[in-house]
Amino acid sequence: MTDDKLKGLRTKIDKLDRDILELISDRARCAQEVARVKQNEDAAAVFYRPEREAQVLRRVMDRNDGPLDDEEMARLFREIMSACLALEEPVRVAFLGPEGTFTQQAAMKHFGHSAVSVPMAAIDEVFREVTAGAVRYGVVPVENSTEGVISHTLDSFMDSSLKICGEVVLRIHQHLLVSENTRRDHITRIYSHAQSLAQCRKWLDAHWPMAERVAVSSNAEAAKRIKGEWNSAAIAGDMAADIYGLEKISEKIEDQPDNSTRFLIIGHQDVPSSGADKTSIVVSMRNQPGALHSILEVFHVHDVDLTRVETRPSRSGIWNYVFFIDFEGHTDDPVIQKVLEKLGSRVNDLRVLGSYPKGVL
Repeated sequence: MTDDKLKGLRTKIDKLDRDILELISDRARCAQEVARVKQNEDAAAVFYRPEREAQVLRRVMDRNDGPLDDEEMARLFREIMSACLALEEPVRVAFLGPEGTFTQQAAMKHFGHSAVSVPMAAIDEVFREVTAGAVRYGVVPVENSTEGVISHTLDSFMDSSLKICGEVVLRIHQHLLVSENTRRDHITRIYSHAQSLAQCRKWLDAHWPMAERVAVSSNAEAAKRIKGEWNSAAIAGDMAADIYGLEKISEKIEDQPDNSTRFLIIGHQDVPSSGADKTSIVVSMRNQPGALHSILEVFHVHDVDLTRVETRPSRSGIWNYVFFIDFEGHTDDPVIQKVLEKLGSRVNDLRVLGSYPKGVL
C-alpha cells in the first residue's frame, strides 16, 4: 500500500517537473521576444528594469501560500529571472572583492547567479568601473545594523554623478573558519575585516580572548590567508567558506542575531516608481544654528518618513557639512516633489542620488 502511494506521488512530481520545465522555457522565450522588441525600438535599450523586477518579486511573496517561505520562493524566482535576463543581455556587475565577500553575496541575491560579477579591490574602484562603462552596475556596502555607516561609500558619492538604482539588505552570519592545515589547539591569530571583528567582539572575548585579532581588507582576504598558515583562523561567511574550501568550527558567532548590512546598487539610470520606494539625497549647508532643524522640519510638515540621516564634512570648505538623507517615497510622488522644492530653497545645494525599490530581508 505504501509503495503504491509513493509511486503515485512520484508520478505526480514527474508531471509537475515537466510542467515547470515547459513554463520556464515559455518564460525564457518571452524574454527573448522582449529583447527583440526593445532592440527594434532602440538599439541602446536597457534590459534590466529594477522597478519591474521588484514588482514581480513582491507579487510572488504576496501570493505565496507555502510550504516554502517567502524569501526562499523569491530566491527561486530571482534565479529564473536572472537566467532569462541573461538571454536578453548578460548583466555585468562590479562588487567590492575579492570573491567570497558579503558584497558578492549581496550582488548574487539582487542580480542572480547568471549575472557576470567582477571583483574590485576598493569601493572607489567599483564607482570608477561603473562610471567608465566597463560594467553596467556596481554593488557597495553602505551601513551595518551593528557598526553603522560605511563612510567611504558616502564619500564616494561626493565625487560621482552615479545614481542609486536599488538596495539589498543582507542578513549577516559570521563563522569561525579553519583550513585543512590549521592546528586547532594552537590558534593564535584570527583574521577578518575590521567590521566583522567588531560584530563578533563579545563572542571573541568569551571564546578566544588570547588570540590576536588582525584586521584585513575583507573577509574573503582573511579566508585566503589562513590557507597558508597553521596557527590562524578567519571570520567570514558561507560564500567564503565554500569558495576557499574552509571548515566552520563555530557558526553564527555575531553578537547580534539580527545583524544585517545594507548594500546599494549604483548605475546611470533613473528608476521609475515600483510602488514601494525610497529616495536618497545629499544636501549641503554651512554649520549654523538651526541648520539641521531647518532640513528636518520640511519632512515633518509633509509627513514623510525619514529612514536615515548621516553627516559628513564637506570638501568645499572648512566647517561646511553635507547631510545624506534617505526617506520613504519616490521623486515621481507629488508630495516628494513638494519636499524637494522646499528643501532646495533652504540649503546651499541639493542632489538627488536616486529613487529605487526598497530592499527586503
